[in-house]
Amino acid sequence: MKKNITLSAEEEIIRKARERALRERTTLNDEFRKWLRQYSRFGITGHEYERMMKSLEYAKPGRQFTREEMNER
Repeated sequence: MKKNITLSAEEEIIRKARERALRERTTLNDEFRKWLRQYSRFGITGHEYERMMKSLEYAKPGRQFTREEMNER
């Protein structure tokens, strides 16, 4: 059963979020539900962590970065 909740935020943030949702063909409600599901988890289990790390194996920087490079913005 779904329950309604009321949130408040600055108008500009809401406007930008709605624009993004429109570009991504979704809604703020859908995005909030996704976030709430993730947030409500008690933490990931070892198995979930391993699965997540496996899914990220494709990301290889190709070299070691210096501390300065990692801190650049």
